[in-house]
Amino acid sequence: MTQETAKLLNIGPKSAAWLRQVGVRTIDDLKQHGALGTFMKVKRAGFRPSLNLLYALAGAEQGVHWTALAPDYKAALVTEVSALDDAAKLAKKFITPARDIPVERAPVDDEALPDPAVLDVPDNDPDAGSGDAGTGTESSE
Repeated sequence: MTQETAKLLNIGPKSAAWLRQVGVRTIDDLKQHGALGTFMKVKRAGFRPSLNLLYALAGAEQGVHWTALAPDYKAALVTEVSALDDAAKLAKKFITPARDIPVERAPVDDEALPDPAVLDVPDNDPDAGSGDAGTGTESSE
């Protein structure tokens, strides 16, 4: 079995599908991004991985079962993920979509607008004939 087709240690079918979708297919891909980087790629892709995936990736990167990882090491990984999540949330606060930018408009002077009752607006009803606008009566020419 080649390295490309070999199953990553600790990784089940669902996690393997997530990894393939973010471009991590081999142990070399995992080592290139690191366990933490790969875990964050999966999160940023919209998946909702648990910390078990983080531990599985760290174990796979080191070539050991995830339960063999030291508790201090796992705690450090969780701290790093929390820090990255907090940084991402903070960054989102500073990114405002264009549609949320208020448009300032010049104030409208109501006195400068014409009175709608005085406007000579033709009747839009085609069946009304050619009578007085707005009255609905037809002229008898």
